[in-house]
Amino acid sequence: MLRRTKIVATLGPATESEEQLQKLIEAGVNVVRLNFSHGDPEDHRIRAERIRSIATRLNRSVAILGDLQGPKIRIGRFQNAKIHLPDGAEFILDAELPIDAGDETQVGLAYTNLPNDCKVGDTLLLDDGRVSLKVKAIEGSRIVTTTIAGGELSNNKGINLEGGGLSAAALTEKDKIDIKLAADLGVDYLAVSFVRRAEDVEEARALLKEAGGSAAILSKIERAEVVRSHELLEEVIKASDAVMVARGDLGVEIGDAELVGVQKHMIAEARRLNKPVITATQMMESMIHNTLPTRAEVFDVANAVLDGTDAVMLSAETATGKRPDEVVRAMGRICMGAEKQPAAQVSTHRMDFTFQKADEGIAMAAMYAANHLEGVKAIVCLTKTGSTPLWMSRINTGLPVFALTRYKTTERRVALYRGVESVAFDSGSTYGSEVNERAITVLKERGVLKAGDKIILTKGENREVEGGTNTLQIVTIG
Repeated sequence: MLRRTKIVATLGPATESEEQLQKLIEAGVNVVRLNFSHGDPEDHRIRAERIRSIATRLNRSVAILGDLQGPKIRIGRFQNAKIHLPDGAEFILDAELPIDAGDETQVGLAYTNLPNDCKVGDTLLLDDGRVSLKVKAIEGSRIVTTTIAGGELSNNKGINLEGGGLSAAALTEKDKIDIKLAADLGVDYLAVSFVRRAEDVEEARALLKEAGGSAAILSKIERAEVVRSHELLEEVIKASDAVMVARGDLGVEIGDAELVGVQKHMIAEARRLNKPVITATQMMESMIHNTLPTRAEVFDVANAVLDGTDAVMLSAETATGKRPDEVVRAMGRICMGAEKQPAAQVSTHRMDFTFQKADEGIAMAAMYAANHLEGVKAIVCLTKTGSTPLWMSRINTGLPVFALTRYKTTERRVALYRGVESVAFDSGSTYGSEVNERAITVLKERGVLKAGDKIILTKGENREVEGGTNTLQIVTIG
């Protein structure tokens, strides 16, 4: 049984060497994340080159996701590195205080527009919500607060406004530099942090194109105002090529109690709009240090799979954790356990829709036949752009979808799609039944098909036409 849910792993010091990267890929990673918040351009370049080389050597399709840092909405630094803030204490955030002059009574701001973005009565959440402050006065550059929930506070911790509404632009000057780096590295996906609206996505796409890149744009949904409006969320998803449920900052802004329902809604919306979706943040965090996940983490990953996420993401677990490859294997086992459940194999997706495109109609017909025709072992899709396997991946099924393509960019992009295995395939100048035979031979050599298997095969009569899939065949391998 092939795992359908894809695994995204963040690279870092724990996955620096070629040996560790190879272990990661062998453990089953489908997408690697380059976090542009950390490391320098040369670090990312070396990692990208190593991933490409190892994946080629192992005959695996591994996509690279470049993740932009986004706006630094953070406090400044303390003279003694950290302070203890007691409950009930007055504490001042001052946009004009020197950035490294903080003490037990006040601290500077890296985000100097904060006094204009909040008002008396607002709650500011620092360090992922571990410290919360109630705004009681705004005096020019100074935000005077009362500590609701205190604790240790150290340098450069993040700030969130409960309920959202900070005006910081999604793309900073650093991000614009990193977009050029992403284009130069040839990443397959570019993640935009703190997206507020569809225009942020289009700006990133235009800058990437200008830099010579062609990556798919992935929007990280982590602002309360985006998920609070159904219309705005739909606009952002439609403008994006993929989305991420970025549960860290999102959870801080909307509150943990709301996060479960929002995650389910976002995954459902992304699938309805035919966009891949990644669920991220703290999925296996205990395994940064431990050899086994907690039961809560097992249920968290499994529920995301049952909700229909395309991929689940690891952050510090693989970037700085003790056993990156073991975390990937553990997550893979949980995904496959959840995928055995009937709910993960049944779909009513788009049953009442009509289709405007022939290739979309073929994709939907293929999946309906696959789920209802007895004895089908796999769906084989010859594709140029990856659109047909993307549509197929929106349908729950227990059957593997093999996307065969001669285009490296398509092969790697498809690596994110749920239930789709990308396969390098160059049919050359052959047509008709000869193409079928060559495709079947490639899959038999991989050990995933054998004589007597029944498959559904889709392709286009003119293979070089984008959107040209117009043929569906049911083939018994002889």
